[in-house]
Amino acid sequence: MPEKKKNELAEKLLYQPKNGFDRISAAEMKKVNAYCEDYKEFLDNGKTERLCVDYCIKLAEHQGFKPYKAGMKLKTGDKVYFNNRGKGIMLAVIGSESLANGANIGAAHTDSPRLDLKPRPLYEDAEMTYLKTHHYGGVRKYQWVTIPLALHGVVVLADGKTVNVHIGEEEGEPQFIINDLLPHLGREQGKKPLNEAIPSESLNVLIGSKPNEDKDVKDRFKLGVMQLINEKYGITEEDFISAELEVVPAGKASDIGFDRSFIGAYGHDDRVCAYAELAAIFDARKPKKTAVCIFADKEEIGSEGVSGMLSEAFEWFLGDMCKTQGVDLRDCFAHSFCVSADVTAAYDPNFADVYDKKNSAFINYGVGLCKYTGSGGKGGASDASAEIVGKLRKLLNDNEVFWQMAELGKTDAGGGGTVAKYMAKRNIDTIDAGVPVLSMHAPRETVAKLDCYMTYKMMKVVFEQA
Repeated sequence: MPEKKKNELAEKLLYQPKNGFDRISAAEMKKVNAYCEDYKEFLDNGKTERLCVDYCIKLAEHQGFKPYKAGMKLKTGDKVYFNNRGKGIMLAVIGSESLANGANIGAAHTDSPRLDLKPRPLYEDAEMTYLKTHHYGGVRKYQWVTIPLALHGVVVLADGKTVNVHIGEEEGEPQFIINDLLPHLGREQGKKPLNEAIPSESLNVLIGSKPNEDKDVKDRFKLGVMQLINEKYGITEEDFISAELEVVPAGKASDIGFDRSFIGAYGHDDRVCAYAELAAIFDARKPKKTAVCIFADKEEIGSEGVSGMLSEAFEWFLGDMCKTQGVDLRDCFAHSFCVSADVTAAYDPNFADVYDKKNSAFINYGVGLCKYTGSGGKGGASDASAEIVGKLRKLLNDNEVFWQMAELGKTDAGGGGTVAKYMAKRNIDTIDAGVPVLSMHAPRETVAKLDCYMTYKMMKVVFEQA
């Protein structure tokens, strides 16, 4: 067979993924870079799920979105949002079709692995003052020592007043740190497995060493720091009991690499997909089906609680809109389509032994579609049907969105989950798709700009055409 014919046959019959840089135009690359500048600003303003909600509302109101109220009469093109207790948010653009035909949904989460303060965190030891923490989500504890840390959250005082706490991000502000053992004395520590070398109870944040001036007072080092906290925020030690204070890596998102093709930041999982949803619903033009964007909380610890995806807050929001149209919520769910927009693992050649290279997501190959997540024999996965995979694949191909199929590493290496199974439980056709991430769950994760933009482009197509 002539060489040309062979090449034509191979191109027709064989699957040959291509790097996005070999496919993208210079004009679209400018859009990639512009989009990622806005995304970095979102990251810098959204270090916690509460801050993400605050910033989202600010952006949404600028785009013409209004707070949703029960029984609100809506017409085609109306834009609304529902603030779920300041920790989750849902937005909708009303489509031209009845909700009886379903909605096109993007579901992401904005909580990220971190360290939460314990209810009674403050103590002193060896004339230094510390805060005790309880890690939230799947952290590798050894990664959290000796890095600059910031503190964000809310404290409810004895009189019921709420105080916002944000310290460690702005220039000139103090930051915090967790001590590590010096290598000179670390012989025994070095023999331990990574997950045991830094015990959870040693993740104590160093916050001061200057004592109260009264040498006869008990706990004078703890009191010295507490006095400063009280002067700044009006907080007493008992107020920590009714507080949600989160310790997160300090610092801003930045470009990575000589070519600036990557973004390094805390919280790409899953704010990189959340922002793709948000930007897409802002840019969606005249959707036929109602477009719904969800920022859920608590995904990293099982999606429980009133702000997690297992909460019925979503049923209330979409159900109340259905009620105003005389539509049964169950009918809406049965005809809806959902992209569980969550990140996937990017293939890393430094740790090649845990990946199935033929079924891994690669940097710069576009948004990663995941038919199933879970672990072992697909445990904990919703496992999208062939029809749903085919539907999304066709949508992306028809609109020149770069995509790839991926699994989360080798079958026996571990696994992970998303909110997909909770959306599927509602009788909603659901598939996972999101940005491939290097160093997932680390205090600083890395993503490729091209993949970020393609995830946005996917969500825009889903909102407009699915």
